[in-house]
Amino acid sequence: MWLSKPLYELLPYFYLIAGIFLLATSIYLDYWYWPTICLVSGFVCLIAGLVVLLKRRDFRHNVPRDQIDDDL
Repeated sequence: MWLSKPLYELLPYFYLIAGIFLLATSIYLDYWYWPTICLVSGFVCLIAGLVVLLKRRDFRHNVPRDQIDDDL
């Protein structure tokens, strides 16, 4: 699946915001297994967002700028 560059760049921040939202939601929910589902999903989203941010940072730091532009 191809995403436009602005959406692609915002994706890790969306993961982080979704993770924070789900963690906060798990505090207020009190029905069935929803607190546990939101807690686990929140941690997964936070970890995914951090992994993507760190991987991109490392890649952009180690690869020359002109090689990145050629790939796009």
